[in-house]
Amino acid sequence: MIDTLIHILALTAPVAMIFASLFAFTTWLERKILARIQNRIGPNYINIPFTKFRKTFGLLQPAADGFKMLVKEDIVPHGADRFLHLLAPILALVPAMMVLCLLPFDLPFANESMKRIHAAALDNAVLLFFGITSINTLAVFMAGWASRNKYSLLGGMRAVAQMVSYEIPLVLSAAVVIMAVGSLSAQKIVAAQSTHWFIFTPWGLAAFFIFFIASLAETNRSPFDLPEAESEIIAGYFTEYSGFKFALFFLGEYLSIFAINGLAVTLFFGGGNGPWVQAHPWLSCVWFLAKIFGLIFIIIWLRGTVPRLRVDQLMAFAWKFLMPLSILNLFVAAVALKVQQPWLTWPLCALVLYAAAHGLSRLQQKNVGPRTYQYAE
Repeated sequence: MIDTLIHILALTAPVAMIFASLFAFTTWLERKILARIQNRIGPNYINIPFTKFRKTFGLLQPAADGFKMLVKEDIVPHGADRFLHLLAPILALVPAMMVLCLLPFDLPFANESMKRIHAAALDNAVLLFFGITSINTLAVFMAGWASRNKYSLLGGMRAVAQMVSYEIPLVLSAAVVIMAVGSLSAQKIVAAQSTHWFIFTPWGLAAFFIFFIASLAETNRSPFDLPEAESEIIAGYFTEYSGFKFALFFLGEYLSIFAINGLAVTLFFGGGNGPWVQAHPWLSCVWFLAKIFGLIFIIIWLRGTVPRLRVDQLMAFAWKFLMPLSILNLFVAAVALKVQQPWLTWPLCALVLYAAAHGLSRLQQKNVGPRTYQYAE
């Protein structure tokens, strides 16, 4: 029993430390990429105390921000529920850290006992992933409710509505891969893509785009960052949070980005599969992280280029476009898996999905005629 607990700790602690460290690097990377997009320099000048080192390319900016959050005053509004106000950011962080351990992230130092424990945890990884991440919805509403602030409450309700709406196409797009593999095991899903990734199938490509768009809304990333948009409703559900509590929300959001992109890599990009992995198994970790950062780069790119949606556009896009398209993709995948003729399924599936997407987009467009101006005579 003690050995099992030690092995579980040896598996989970390094994963949590790796992704927590990558969180700090990702914040710096995002600020630098956005600065280049907007023709700025970004963080590039942080002095190391008691030394002459000044030009560190801004790499110490996350450490400075973290220290600032630690020493800032924790302000709790008068009349707020102090217990729930404290519990909400913790509840937003814990699920994001838990699901990281469900990713098929093979550590090079793991022995046979650790691999067996990890394999057992990955048997129903996809189901557990969606079950655990749904707790974040409760944390968001708890934060808005506990603040005793009407703006925070409205921001929390809008965030919950957004997360619940986009979780349906997110799960349906993952169900396509589960149907193709016939298993909820992350390891079996990765093994099924040892020679051919699902992203290179017509139904897999459509499912990935639906999954990726829905994941942006689930993690409150641009252009779906309405719950925390200053121009919309102050700062959303964490308007009344400051200091380290605000940092926990921030950390939970970035860890959720790592987790959901890790699931996307598992479902559509073959997990840690890549060149030279057979000869050098330790490269599996490198390929897995490289694919995750490739998706994170696209997320940052979208934040710097795509404008924010209105709340009515956001909800209509989920219910009237993504959900019907994801349901149709289930039937398309079933036909493609039954036929198993790429020369026939590629053009046929692509034509059906494109026609459906085009038709759904036309239904969303309102017939707005040219403006007519009337002047007083």
